[in-house]
Amino acid sequence: MGDYPEILDQLDLGPPVEIASVGGGCIAQAGVATFDDGTRVFVKRAAGDPKMFRCEADGLRELAKADALRVPKVIAVSDQALVLEYIESGQHEPEFFSNFGRRFAKMHQTRSRACGFAADNFIGSTPQLNEPLDGSWESAENHEGSEWTDFFVTRRLRYQVELAEQNGHGFELSRLLDQGEATILEILEPNCESPSLLHGDLWGGNFMADEQGRACLIDPAVYYGHREADLAMTRLFGGFDASFYSAYEEAWPLESEWQERLQIYQLYHLLNHLNLFGSAYYSRSKQVLERYAR
Repeated sequence: MGDYPEILDQLDLGPPVEIASVGGGCIAQAGVATFDDGTRVFVKRAAGDPKMFRCEADGLRELAKADALRVPKVIAVSDQALVLEYIESGQHEPEFFSNFGRRFAKMHQTRSRACGFAADNFIGSTPQLNEPLDGSWESAENHEGSEWTDFFVTRRLRYQVELAEQNGHGFELSRLLDQGEATILEILEPNCESPSLLHGDLWGGNFMADEQGRACLIDPAVYYGHREADLAMTRLFGGFDASFYSAYEEAWPLESEWQERLQIYQLYHLLNHLNLFGSAYYSRSKQVLERYAR
């Protein structure tokens, strides 16, 4: 085959005989490369920032350490491409969402001493800032989750509204966050936990069923934070059966009044969609911020 990513030569399988395009991605070109011996691998290429693929690889490796849910194995990575284990999509196993919910709770039980991650990464093509508020990841102190509220407002909400300004959406969102910050902190403050390992961007398009019908996570935006933030994203666009949540609650119950915090955590993703996809998400982002502005 003529034109193919050079990284595939690292596999010592010879040139691929075919690369079949796979739809669904909006950030990178995706395809399945097939080699002469029948081996298939999943290939991503032509992303925006040259660091994106290495960040995704680091996130997948971090999720794999939890040994809770399957993630594709990283085979090779460069600035130009990411090569992953090819996972055949299958039918959902019996009680797919119940098993998924229990395993997701197990994944969240992987904890860290601080909120954030070892390096900044991306949520979609938007940079995601992960440095702990009190310094580098390596030197971060064990706060047992007490820094979460400030981390979320500063590294998640504040960054996104400032990016919205730069993207031409005006100053109103920033003004509303200024007015609502104290209320948001007050609502989030009583609910501290040691930071959990988060997928970071779990919606209906970022999981699949593997060959055995078990849930498999893809396309993460990994960091350590409050598990409610992960669960909030699953509720934003739908795609998760009620049994997912009941099984999660049975495995690891949420603290009371989690519904009061839900929209705050969803706001991060609404703002990110505003910055990624444009003004269709402006009104909803503004409405959420107006709830907390004083």
